[in-house]
Amino acid sequence: MANKTKPTNRKARQAAEAAAAKARAEQAERDRRNQTIIGMVVVAIVVVLAAVIGFNVWKSNHPTANADDVNAAWAKVEKASPKPANATDKGGFILSKDGVNKPVDGVPTVAVYMDYMCPGCGSFERALGDTYAELVDAGQINLEIHPNGFMDRYSTDEYSTRTANATIELVENDDNVDHILKFISLMYAEDFQPSESNYQSVSDNDIKKQMIAAGVSENVAAKATDKDYEYKTWVQAMAEYTPLRSELWNTEGSLKGQMTTPTLTFNGKYWNRQGLDSSVDTRTAFLKALGLDSSQVGQSGVVPEIGDSKGPLYP
Repeated sequence: MANKTKPTNRKARQAAEAAAAKARAEQAERDRRNQTIIGMVVVAIVVVLAAVIGFNVWKSNHPTANADDVNAAWAKVEKASPKPANATDKGGFILSKDGVNKPVDGVPTVAVYMDYMCPGCGSFERALGDTYAELVDAGQINLEIHPNGFMDRYSTDEYSTRTANATIELVENDDNVDHILKFISLMYAEDFQPSESNYQSVSDNDIKKQMIAAGVSENVAAKATDKDYEYKTWVQAMAEYTPLRSELWNTEGSLKGQMTTPTLTFNGKYWNRQGLDSSVDTRTAFLKALGLDSSQVGQSGVVPEIGDSKGPLYP
């Protein structure tokens, strides 16, 4: 093998060093260009993936209620049999001082969309249940309840559907509004409402006991918790249809564009709970939305400011 000849003078050494430095610089520039190209490709891939994932997350959290979806869901409601005789055209049940499905003229109608598994619904009921009862008893509001089976997936025995069915049976067979409101209150009691994260089975007999404790007759309570679950098909159809109603969707925040429970409307207008001031307690916020002072609650003849047509005044 031939030996490489090393430069023998200063000029030759400088030329060799310059050539080597130039070669190193050119190689470094090529490396930089390659790294830049690779980086741009990686960024492009990440951006595309983020866009795809972001769209899927957005789509999963924002139901697209096109006309076909709504019509198909409503067709299931229409097909369900039997249907509750006292239900409104949107699946609610109006409670007033005069009884079931007998609204008082000229006063607000407050609709509450709820699920007995829902912890937020429980918190609202515990904060507002007594106030609902006082306002209804004094003829100051009509309360329209929408018991739903949204959260069956959190139980092992269709708890949401069973309890919604039981409530509907009660409304259909007992015109005593006090019994109905008391039953709802007992179902949301902290020592009774089951956990959505660690569900422990609640039997039909347990539900029956709560109904009897609310003053309901043994016969009605037995019918309401019968294992035939008379209105099960209708409840499940309503649970599919109701979340597609865009007028019930959150209007701001991370939950914008989807329905959550509890949802409240005042004369059919959405109450934006997401916009509530956290320093204002639930009852005060509710009364402010009605346009009613706390001291006026339960005063017969005192009509909330919103009357029977305006939406919530607060926030």
